[in-house]
Amino acid sequence: MNEPKYKRVMLKLSGEALSGEKGFGFDFDFTKEISEQIKKLVDMGIEVGAVVGGGNIWRGRSGSDMDRTTADYMGMLATCINALALQDSLEQLGVNTRVQTAIEMKEIAEPFIRRRAMRHLEKERVVIFASGTGNPYFSTDTAAALRAAEIEADVILLAKKVDGVYDKDPHKYDDAKKYNKLSYIEVLEQGLQVMDSTATSLCMDNDIPILVFGLDEPCNIIKAVTGEEIGTLVSNSK
Repeated sequence: MNEPKYKRVMLKLSGEALSGEKGFGFDFDFTKEISEQIKKLVDMGIEVGAVVGGGNIWRGRSGSDMDRTTADYMGMLATCINALALQDSLEQLGVNTRVQTAIEMKEIAEPFIRRRAMRHLEKERVVIFASGTGNPYFSTDTAAALRAAEIEADVILLAKKVDGVYDKDPHKYDDAKKYNKLSYIEVLEQGLQVMDSTATSLCMDNDIPILVFGLDEPCNIIKAVTGEEIGTLVSNSK
């Protein structure tokens, strides 16, 4: 196995990733597979922060008549459920894990405190950041970019259900072209489906590379951190 390319990473998992093929709820076997890969990262000496979405429980924007702010707060609570599920899965493998939330819920998780998060990482604990940024109108992608900047992560590992960034939806178009490398400006100008524009701009301003890859193959998270050619790398230099 190659040496790790990064020392500290931010892993962004969509809520749908935890649901596996089900699309809703939890696929505990698949969640365990993800946890086993995270454990390998820790064993390699990599410090791991993680942000999990909530789309397997709640798709706020799908509710047409609901107040947007209320829908977003419900989504934040969904991310907390996912964070606790991932924490439990990791701890069953013997990985010390902490959940920190942007909205205080002290009975089940720590509040987000940057210095405390940094100390956890230095002590080889996985830190899962839940409830987004704590503010409506901001996505969990933006939360991942923000927390990555705050903890000084070397890269955002953006794990999706597709194996990179394409010029159009590969599920709908057979001639969709996959990009190996992109600049932030290209992503923003072409409206490519990587992160939302707020998150992408935040990464660009703080020079945080984004590696987009799929979870469809075993050990892709390991491959991502050891520099194997997978997915699409978005950075300031194409």
